[in-house]
Amino acid sequence: MGQLKLEERNGELTTVEEKPGQVSGDKLALKASLEAVLFSMGDSVDPESIAQALEVSEETIRNVLDEMVNDYESAERGIRIIRLEGRYQLATKKEQYPVLIRLVRQPRKISLSDVVLETLSIVAYKQPVTRAQIEKIRGVSCDHAINRLLEYGLICEAGRLDAPGRPILFGTTEEFLRHFGTDSIDDLPRISPVKVEDFKAEAEEEAKLKLEV
Repeated sequence: MGQLKLEERNGELTTVEEKPGQVSGDKLALKASLEAVLFSMGDSVDPESIAQALEVSEETIRNVLDEMVNDYESAERGIRIIRLEGRYQLATKKEQYPVLIRLVRQPRKISLSDVVLETLSIVAYKQPVTRAQIEKIRGVSCDHAINRLLEYGLICEAGRLDAPGRPILFGTTEEFLRHFGTDSIDDLPRISPVKVEDFKAEAEEEAKLKLEV
């Protein structure tokens, strides 16, 4: 004879028989949904909020989550579900910490597109420089390029301009010097005024082409 358990059907709890080794399709679907919620949210999640989103009772959500906690602990998985003052969160098992540490310590491969490299050049030679000043030189928006350079640690915020709105100033970092193998910004190659004008002309032409498209 199977084990009796409570299952929610049409908003009501019903006693049903569950045979050994058998898992209902509804429970599997619910577990899949809970796994997706915990993974996508990242932080701890309140069962009440999940219950409202999935239109399932909070009691059912807690029961299934508690079952999943045990499932994850007993299975050969790299992650587990932890309880935090009544909330639930996906977390890495401590046995996997050495693997993650080795991964984080690996040097990141930095790939710079032409647009990102052009933006970096402007920051390097004109620093400290604002986003508006960069865009004035390039003739196009540079949000993506600046965000990518900040992510790579090649540029950083270098204060604020003493002007209305106090826009952020950007400058290069020590990581920039290491990446390009130079000891100081002063060691960067000098750019002739002619090349500067050529660069501006190319940027203006690029902006015109994008506007035409």
